Amino acid sequence: MPKMKSVKGAVKRFKVKKNGSVKRGTANRSHILTKQDAATRRKQNSPKVIAKADEANVKAMIN
Repeated sequence: MPKMKSVKGAVKRFKVKKNGSVKRGTANRSHILTKQDAATRRKQNSPKVIAKADEANVKAMIN
């Protein structure tokens, strides 16, 4: 039986933390940030965590 391949798009987007939760990025951070107010930009810098319901699915994609 061949090994299961990981989903490369998921590998690039998610990281598993030491406690087992999954980190993710934030949308709308690539360009044209001048239209966003400073509070929104500051909130998007903070690390985000995947919801518990999606955690098992993402970990299966990452392997």
